[in-house]
Amino acid sequence: MRELVVISGKGGTGKTSLTASLALIGQKMVLADCDVDAADLHLLLKPRIQETFPFISGHQAVIDHGRCDHGGLCRSVCRFGAINLVEGEFLVDPVSCEGCKVCVEVCPAGAIDFPESDCGSWFQSGTKAGPMFHARLKPGAENSGKLVSQVRKGAREKARETGADWILVDGPPGIGCPVISSITGSSAVLIVTEPTLSGRHDLERVLKLAKHFGLDAFVVINKHDINEEVSESIRVMAERYGAGLAGKIPYSTAFSEALIQGLTLVEYRPEGEITRILKDIWDYLDKNIKRGDK
Repeated sequence: MRELVVISGKGGTGKTSLTASLALIGQKMVLADCDVDAADLHLLLKPRIQETFPFISGHQAVIDHGRCDHGGLCRSVCRFGAINLVEGEFLVDPVSCEGCKVCVEVCPAGAIDFPESDCGSWFQSGTKAGPMFHARLKPGAENSGKLVSQVRKGAREKARETGADWILVDGPPGIGCPVISSITGSSAVLIVTEPTLSGRHDLERVLKLAKHFGLDAFVVINKHDINEEVSESIRVMAERYGAGLAGKIPYSTAFSEALIQGLTLVEYRPEGEITRILKDIWDYLDKNIKRGDK
């Protein structure tokens, strides 16, 4: 199978809209939304949740008031301001607690427990484009890179089980831990950018990341016609880093119109010019991404 991860140097480039449309154009695929900090692929593909799994990661301090001697040492050593005095009782703010365990170690009364933390859930669902794996983090929860790995693992197991040709991943923006967790071991990355100075700068950072991990990279320039000069400089940059230019999408209000209707672009305008361009992009990727055993 082949695993393609769609990423971007920054948010708002049209990454998820493109991913959802490609999902409906391609055949025999399993989908994964690895942008777990701000997942929104489900808004377009409307998954029907079939199984729900808890995401347990890290630990969080909990004060047992029956054992607490109200000395306040825990509060004084907490560098994150997570322990507050409320109506005479010390309470841990679960959003602020970083799970460092210092309070547990210093409490002379041994009144602070340190259970595993329930950080959210991940799901196996069915969609009109195929099986989909996605997740939801609780507010303030961390370890999103670990959750990304779990979502990808589920998608890979399903792809092997069903004999899928593709795993299509909607990845996070940027170059941080969740992105690295999304792209490591994939077949290729598709980077969505736009012709602005900040877009070009962020694109270069992502190209360097892909090169560092030895991944084949491809670039799509969204709204390429709003600044043809910068679009050309992006093409040159992609060539310099050995990345293929998969396609250029012109500016169109059709994307926004489709989103308002809760549809992908290929559903909203199945015979339109941009749908044809998106099909050409998929054909290019299908021809140029190598097959491999994932």
